[in-house]
Amino acid sequence: MEERRKSSQFVLQSKSTVFLGTGYLVDKNHQTNSYCSEIQRNEKTKECDSCLQCDYEIEYADHSSSMGVLARDELHLNIANGSLAKSKVVFGCAYDQQGLLLNTLGKTDGILGLSRAKISLPSQLARQGIIKNVLGHCLASDNNGGGYMFLGDDFVPHSQMAWVPMLQSRDLNSYHTELLKVSYGSKQITLGNIGKGQGGLIFDTGSSYTYFTEQAYNDLVNMLNDISSDSLVRDMSDTSLPICWRAKSPLRSVKDVRHLFKPINLQFGSKWWILSTKLQIPPEGYLVTNRKGNVCLGILNGRQVHDGSTFVLGDISLRGLLFVYDNVKEKIGWVRSDCERP
Repeated sequence: MEERRKSSQFVLQSKSTVFLGTGYLVDKNHQTNSYCSEIQRNEKTKECDSCLQCDYEIEYADHSSSMGVLARDELHLNIANGSLAKSKVVFGCAYDQQGLLLNTLGKTDGILGLSRAKISLPSQLARQGIIKNVLGHCLASDNNGGGYMFLGDDFVPHSQMAWVPMLQSRDLNSYHTELLKVSYGSKQITLGNIGKGQGGLIFDTGSSYTYFTEQAYNDLVNMLNDISSDSLVRDMSDTSLPICWRAKSPLRSVKDVRHLFKPINLQFGSKWWILSTKLQIPPEGYLVTNRKGNVCLGILNGRQVHDGSTFVLGDISLRGLLFVYDNVKEKIGWVRSDCERP
């Protein structure tokens, strides 16, 4: 079985294709009924005994949502050794997206569920013995995008990575860990009212931006008020994001002004781990440039999208790093990477 796992590892490159045949709606009396029950467990969707389908609605931390029906089909995956793997999987066939997802529909063909839930793709493939329940993703930090994702543990550079324990989340699906300290440069940021014993931070590729608790967000904004100078000033007329700055001439990338900002440092740990672990987010990991040529803060007030008691690390802050979620050993790790290949 171990040899089979090793020969079945695969990588999804940014330009690779995942082939899905013609799916069909899942009959509520079908053996996949347990998946339907799970996905509807914490959702508003009500079961319809007379319907031959399972409806679902998923909401992300930034209040983006995806609505559709559950389907079952054969998934074709390119194996790292060049062969092809086939697997019958249950997946969501979405037909309605809301929130920030609407801003990226032209670039988004679909959403792949990679959570800890038993209906997620890694969990299904692990139960079939194809992989171990481990996944990794690496989002390139440059403006051209790119990167890769892999399922299984053969591509994990264990010795190079920093690891933190994965905590049980309230919804049992998210990737949580405990956050001890946050600082902007050498200045410590007040964490605010984070949930004690339930993890203070979620790693969430489903959110485009990063979210701080309200108190932490206000602390950070106050520290960034010192940024204003002759070369960069607040542009109150720019409403693309809550806080934007204008330079003397339109900016082409964050690199043009990164010297004016400081890195944000996150320190993790728990009572079971004596040594703490740090993750440094450079200016490119929390700033974005827009069509006006302004630079904007890609960290938002969490109170506006959830109860404000949790930090959410979104796509913007996950770039330039290989992240690994080991659901077998229940730990989360990362290492700096150019994300060109595993």
